[in-house]
Amino acid sequence: QVQLVESGGGLVQAGGSLRLSCAASGRTFSSYAMGWFRQAPGKEREFVASFWSGGTTSYADSVKGRFTISRDNVKNTAYLQMNSLKPEDTAVYYCATSSRAKNSYYRVGDFTSWGQGTQVTVSS
Repeated sequence: QVQLVESGGGLVQAGGSLRLSCAASGRTFSSYAMGWFRQAPGKEREFVASFWSGGTTSYADSVKGRFTISRDNVKNTAYLQMNSLKPEDTAVYYCATSSRAKNSYYRVGDFTSWGQGTQVTVSS
């Protein structure tokens, strides 16, 4: 089992930046991929970004060019750098890992462990 704890959320003005962190503990060696999702009130959880073995990354079209996913293997921590934030980026952001070997990781069902989420609010 992998335990994930997100941090770094908060309130920011449109055009600003935030960096989210996701600290992993437990059976991290069993993780094939790590990803970020978000969920706004009344909406389904949606894919934001992910990376997996070999350094492959994937981003939702809505965040391409603005968000960057990265990781520090020594610290067992993943990051989501968010620049040029927009009010529509407001949501609870979740990190997730997957213990399943797959060709790609961008669906909720591709991931097996989830953090508790951190709130990001972008004011206009």
